[in-house]
Amino acid sequence: MKEAIANRLQASIAVKEAILRDETLLQKISDVATTITNSLKDDHKILFCGNGGSAADAQHLAAEFSGRFYKDRTPLYAEALHCNSSYMTAVGNDYGYDQVYARILRGIGRPGDVLIGISTSGNSANILEAMKVAKEQGMIVVSMTGQTGGKMAAGSDYLLNMPSTDTPRIQEAHITVGHIICEIVENNLFPG
Repeated sequence: MKEAIANRLQASIAVKEAILRDETLLQKISDVATTITNSLKDDHKILFCGNGGSAADAQHLAAEFSGRFYKDRTPLYAEALHCNSSYMTAVGNDYGYDQVYARILRGIGRPGDVLIGISTSGNSANILEAMKVAKEQGMIVVSMTGQTGGKMAAGSDYLLNMPSTDTPRIQEAHITVGHIICEIVENNLFPG
């Protein structure tokens, strides 16, 4: 049992070490933090979407921005789009689950807002549809995926593809990278 635990911890560490060695990915993480900083400075929104564990990650990261990360500071406009269960079930029933994020973006997405789609496979149909609408709305699209980026790679302004094909390890890296971005943005907007 202890060996299995140690192996999983080592696998998680290996993904983070791979991120450390990937200069391109490190630069993209920095670029996303700058983009989010500028969007929030210009009074825009950061909107997250995901499914399953990635929906939980979306909600977690939105809370870090809208609540607080390290600093007691002004809340930032960040929202996970799946949190209204009445909306999700109505739109899923009436229009299909692939439209749940696209439809809400047609109503609230504005040029300069940032959509962050989280999908370990990069192939989630509802996020792909949301990305299309976000582009039509003039939004900036950030994708957090696994190694290949899946179908989301093509429609992303910024692709943060974690160097793994193992879903739990990808999700752990998403939270780590998301926390790093939150910290950078918070320090950019609230120095001192």
